Order: sequence, then C-alpha cells, then structure tokens
Amino acid sequence: MAKKAASSETSKDNGISLVIVESPTKAKTIRKFLGKNFIVESCMGHIRDLPQSSKDIPEKVKKEKWAQLGVNVDKNFEPLYCIPKDKVKVIKNLKDKLAEADIVYLATDEDREGESISWHLSEVLKPKVPVKRMVFHEITKEAIQKSLSETRLIDQNLVRAQEARRILDRLVGYTISPLLWKKVAYGLSAGRVQSVAVRLIVEREKERIKFKKSSYFGVLATLVKSNENFESKLVSVDQKRIATGKDFDGTTGKLISGKDLIILDEKSAKSILSQVKNVEWKVVEVEEKPVTRRPYAPFITSTLQQEANRKLGMSSRETMQVAQKLYEQGFITYMRTDSSALSAEAIKAARNAINSKYGKEYLPDAPRTYEGKKVKGAQEAHEAIRPAGTVFQDPESTGLVGQQFKLYDLIWKRTMASQMSDAKQKQVSAKILVSAQDKEILFSSTGTTIEFPGFLRAYVEGSDDPEGDLESREVRLPQLKKNDVVHAKNIEATSHETKPTARYTEASLVQTMEKEGIGRPSTYASVIGTIIDRGYVRKQGNALIPTFTAMVVSNLLSKHLSQYVDLGFTSAMESSLDDIAGGDLNWEKYLSSVYLGAGGLRSLVDAQEKKIIPEEARSIKLVGLDKYEFHVGRYGAYVKTKRGDEVLSASIPDAEAPADVTSEQIEMLIDQKIKGADSIGVEPKSGKKLYVLNGRYGAYVQLGENDDEEIKRSSLPPGIKPEDVNYEQALEIIALPKTVGLHPELKKEVKVGVGRFGPYIFCNGDYRSIPKTESIFSMTLDKCLEILAQPKKGRGKASALKDFGLLPGQDKDIQVQLFNGPYGPYLKAGKTNIGLPEGTTVESLTSEKAFELVLDKVGTQSSGAKKKTKKKVKKKK
Repeated sequence: MAKKAASSETSKDNGISLVIVESPTKAKTIRKFLGKNFIVESCMGHIRDLPQSSKDIPEKVKKEKWAQLGVNVDKNFEPLYCIPKDKVKVIKNLKDKLAEADIVYLATDEDREGESISWHLSEVLKPKVPVKRMVFHEITKEAIQKSLSETRLIDQNLVRAQEARRILDRLVGYTISPLLWKKVAYGLSAGRVQSVAVRLIVEREKERIKFKKSSYFGVLATLVKSNENFESKLVSVDQKRIATGKDFDGTTGKLISGKDLIILDEKSAKSILSQVKNVEWKVVEVEEKPVTRRPYAPFITSTLQQEANRKLGMSSRETMQVAQKLYEQGFITYMRTDSSALSAEAIKAARNAINSKYGKEYLPDAPRTYEGKKVKGAQEAHEAIRPAGTVFQDPESTGLVGQQFKLYDLIWKRTMASQMSDAKQKQVSAKILVSAQDKEILFSSTGTTIEFPGFLRAYVEGSDDPEGDLESREVRLPQLKKNDVVHAKNIEATSHETKPTARYTEASLVQTMEKEGIGRPSTYASVIGTIIDRGYVRKQGNALIPTFTAMVVSNLLSKHLSQYVDLGFTSAMESSLDDIAGGDLNWEKYLSSVYLGAGGLRSLVDAQEKKIIPEEARSIKLVGLDKYEFHVGRYGAYVKTKRGDEVLSASIPDAEAPADVTSEQIEMLIDQKIKGADSIGVEPKSGKKLYVLNGRYGAYVQLGENDDEEIKRSSLPPGIKPEDVNYEQALEIIALPKTVGLHPELKKEVKVGVGRFGPYIFCNGDYRSIPKTESIFSMTLDKCLEILAQPKKGRGKASALKDFGLLPGQDKDIQVQLFNGPYGPYLKAGKTNIGLPEGTTVESLTSEKAFELVLDKVGTQSSGAKKKTKKKVKKKK
C-alpha cells in the first residue's frame, strides 16, 4: 500500500495525470481539489453499450442471426458493444487528453455500474501509460486525496457481475418482448425486473377487484373531566366486543370466520346511544405504560426513495436525479448504497452538530451503530447516504434551493436523528363503564404524551397512510383514576365502511421490491419510470394504477412464463449475480443455464408461442363482471358482451382503473355507442346540439353531430361526472378554451382550458396547471397572472432554475430557460440545449449572457437568415 501511495505522489508531483469521471459537474467539483498537473475530464456516462437499434449494428455482423439481440449466445455469450454517435467526440477528446498524460485515474462511481464504465474506458482508450482505479464515496478534498493514495486495479468480478446483469436483461427483454408483439400488441415490452413490478401492481389491483365492502356503525362520545374534553369509543356490550373494520373478511364482506362479535347497524347504534344518555359514566381501569422509540437508521438508496416520495412527493426518478446532483457537487455521500453504516468521522460530525444545535441531553452516551448490510442480497456497500465531509453543513448555509435543498435537508435531518437520544413517551388507556338498562356498556380512551422528544426533534418518518402516523402526534387525556366519574358532553353514532387494500405508491412498491430482493435499489427509479412511460401503469395522485394492457400482459406471462414474473425466481437471479460479483459463480455458465438448453428461456418461449392464441391472450375477465370480456386492441382497451345473440363492444376510457369499473358504467358506454347520446340542448350561437359523451381519454362535451364537417369537443374538468352535467354547465365547458383577458406585459391573450392532464392556463406558449383548489370556471385574469408569475414546475421533470424570457430578434417565439441536467446546468432554447462554459455559475448567469450563448449556438432564426444560408449551400454545390 505504501508503494502505491508513493507512486501516486510521484505522479502528482512530476507527471500529468488524467482523471476520468462520468459527468461535467463531478469533474468540476473534483478539479477544485487537485493541482494544475491534473486533467479532469468527463466521459458523459457510458461510452458504449449493446446496440439500441439496427442502425448501431456494424455491417460485418448485420446478417448474423444474433445481431439484433446484440449477444452471440453460441459464442460464450459474447456481447456486441457499440459506441453511440454522440460519444464519438467524447472519446476523441479523451484520447487527445490521454496523449498528454503520464498516468490515468479512472474515478467513476464505486458501484458495479461505475466499475463497468471504468472497464469500458480502459478497453476503448487502450492507454499505454499506467492505469489506476480510484474510488471514493464522497467528493471532498480529504476523500479525493485519500483515494489517490489508495488506488487499486479494476475489479473484474464486479465488471463481470454488471456485464452479466446487462446481458441477462437483454436476453430476457429481447426474447419475451417479440412474443408480446405477436400475441398482444406491437411495441409492448417485457423486462426481468419491470415485468415483476407490473405483476405486483396488477395483483394488488386484483385484490381490490375481489374486495367486498362491509358497512358497520360505532358510537363515539366526547367526555369531560376537570373541564378537559377527550374522546371515547364504544368497545363492548356485556363483555361482547363491537366489530371494527379489521374483523371483516375483504373477500366475503362478512365477519372473519370464528369471530363472535356484535355488528352494529344504524338502528342498534342509536339504541345504545339513547341508553347511555343521562346515566353515570365511571372510570373502571386506568393503565399507564412508558414507551421508548429508537431513531431510524440513516438512509440507504431504497429508504431515501421511500421517504422522498412520502414527505416531498418526489418520484423515485426525481429523487435519484436530485441526489446525483447533490453528490456530484460534494454535498452528500454516494447515493447508491445498501449500507446503513456510518464511518467514525461521520458519527463524530453528527454528534458535534447535535450537541451544538440541540444540546447535550439529545446526545446518547455512546454513538449508535447500524448494521452495514441488512438488505436482502445487499451488494457492495460502504456507507449510508449522509451529508459529506467531516463537518456537516447546516441546510440553511448550503445556498441550495428548491428540490436540492429539500432533499439535502431530509438527508441531514435523518442523519442527525440516527445519532440522537431515544424518544420517551407515555401511553395512557382508560376504560369507562356505563351501566344502563341492566347492560354493561364499555367505552375506551387512549392518549399519548411525549415525555422527552429525543430524535423526534429532528425527524419523524413519513407514512403511506396518514392515519397510520397518528402515533407520532400527542393526544392528551386529563388526569384520570379508577372510580372517577366523567360527564358525556356529546354522543353520536358513527358510520364506517371497510376499504380495499391501498394501491401501491412508489414508496410502498420500492419497499416491497427491496424486501423481496427484486432488482437493485439503484435500479428502482428507472424501473418505475419505465413501467409508467410504457403505458403499463399510470399515476393518480401517489397511487400506481395498472392499465388494462398491464392486466393482459401480466396474465399472459403468469400463465405461460410464470417463473419470469415469480418473486422467488427473480430474487434468485439477483443472488446469482451477487455470487458472480463475489467470484463464486462463473458468469458464462450461469447465463447458459438461464438461456440455453431444454429448460432455458429460448426453448421455453419457442414452446409456449405455439400454445398462445392471440385472441385469448388479448382478453381477460374480471371477478364480479363475468358477463363482460375485456380486451386490449390497437386503440386501447374495450369491453365486449352479449345481448341476446348480438355481440356488442365499447371503448373503455384510459383513465378508468380496472378495479373501479362497474356493470352500470359498462352498460352506459354500450348504450351510448348503440343509440347515441341524447342531446341536452342547443347551443344558441351555432344552433348545433350539445352532447355529453365518453371517449378513450374520458368524458367530454361535443358540439354538433358526428357527421358534421366541424365538431368541437371539450373535456370535462376533474370532479364533474357526465351524468351530473346540465345544460348551463355544458355551455360553459364547450366554451373552453376561453380567453380571460390580455397579459399586461406580453400583450398576449391569457386562456384557460382542459387538456388530457387536467385544467390549464395558456399564454404565449407557456402552459401552467390550474391548482386543484381552484375551479376553472372561477379563474379570473388576476388569478391566472399570479400562477403564470410563479416558477414553472415540470411534469415529472426538473423545474427551470431561471426563465430568461423570449430570445430577442427572432421571427418565432423561442423561450430561453436554465435547467439542471445530469451533467450540470444547461440552457434550453426551443429544442436546442447549450451547456454552460467553464467558470459560469447559475448565480452569475445574466439574461444578456444567456442570449449570447444561445445565439452563438443557433444563430439568428429569422427568415432572412434562413434564405441566406440556403443560397450559400447552393453556391457551394
């Protein structure tokens, strides 16, 4: 080790060192910590990969059977690596810099993917100078200097594990997807992890479809003791317990077998209510119990994604993008980790911060330690996600804004809390007996008081179910003791209904996948993004809802290729990849066992293809809707049924969730298709009839007949049901989009309307969503201008850091905005992206400088300039 350190020092003192990282932002941060004899360059992520399309395949192998697959399965699973066109210049630049260097440091990320990138760089660049692998899990001066003195060789086992994963994903995706094209619909995709994720969401939807609702009543009293109000719930009558939601079977709607309980209906609840009025309420039991709550472990990748989704409403994809930026700027440690351990330096930094910010009483006597690898199939991991450095920067002093500030704040608080004292609480439960008409009617009250907040001063973990987080709130009871008499201030009968299992959110899906060992936490963001982008799942609020396409595809795979959507089988694949990473399993032999032979994927798909009848594969039945058949076609989902001898069908709106479809809705859709809808009146200006109809993208108002030359349609705003639309509302809806006034500065019309993604405001090429708290019909010009003045939020994408307005001197409107991308800040002008020059910061960038950079890149887009360019080209010819 000393020899290696000396070698590194020599290179630092005398020769030129080339350091290669993945992104310009990471390069910019590292550059600050190294001397002038270091060249730090970015390879902009992966420099080569398996072919993405036939255009990428070299001519010499295009005719080979395996070329489209990109893997020669008959030649030891040899991958065909191609360099994308956009990486040719990157590689040339790296080779030019390499010519000046005496040593190369490959400083890509410390996980398997980073190891693989380093290996590809070494293979493509073929350096003739010494090559060293430097790894670090935070970008600080100390970490970078330390990594330079502790370099190693590229870990071939990690490379093989990553290459095996990439090849395995390609084999599964490219072998099963064509089967879906033939049997269901062209363009569908399957994946080793994505298909399992879809199945989880589909199975949850099936649970909701099977669910049978139960109704029951309870009795709630507001009691008074020493002028303090508190609540008490009815729990038993004559020692027989009152049934609550947990006592019902969701598949039958009846009490769980073997339970002898009282089910209250409205009549019996009101009967008890009348019996307990004007009688004595006596405390018969009081129990106090101390409760100690220990802090949560620091973040690992999966828990960060879960909490950012719950607390900040960020998707897994957004969370990882923001975390990547924080890491590359040196604010946090590496964000792809399965380890919840903290280094000795981190523990010391956290304890110092706790002592100064919260006081000694919040600091436990001894540091807290957490297990390094608790996750099923955890891969190489070094430390939890925490603030970087040996002194943790307070969130308020970072200068961060927006999502970056919020996520750093979340990480900072979680790290602080992990090293703080336990929270001390006291739980109090009281039983209150009412003796009425020879019956013993028992009520119960519970309360929680926080005796010492401990780590809760810094952090309270979120919850998918807001009601489930009540334990963290303080509910105080008055001082109660046995035989105390309390008074009933108010008593009411309460109505309840059981609810189906909640749909997955991104947070709960990540939690399940992690628990089952499905995929890797570092891939969850891209998996969830993929299943949404490809139309298998849509988001409604935080809920992940499967489409009918997902139901059909999952049904086909479960029936014909069951092991490839089986949790245990997929988890075993991950374990095998871990064994390859540890050098305990040969990657070629493993791939061969999965893909080749009588039981391999290739043979399995060939055999099952002959058994699958396309018409059957495209259809499913839903429990409780036996007379209907649901199909997936070229234009979306539709339903078929028989009336007499006639087979009828109708399209199902894309926004309809499978578990929410009812027979009444289906009959209405079919009747509307057969008979056509009845007109609800005539629009006075045009004299044309108004209709309320249902289409693929939901309900809408139509002006005119289907065979008219000009038909106008307007979507119904959210929350308005087709059956509730009257004539006056229809007139308002069909008038959309409507102009509400003129923008005072831009002198352009401001309009409001309803699109596929809901109500919006539009002005001068700028679209903004109307908040759910506002009605589109009550939007005034002032309200619209207020929303337009706010920073724009992207749909699942990063918001603009700055908006510089329209590019001057152009024939058409070109908006210039500043965004933060995976490789650092960049300007966006129309469809053109321009990176910021070295030394230009977000804070220092003015509108004048931004316009100058854009014009240097795109030139003046005027009609005269275009004509001039054409003449020049012609003359050159």
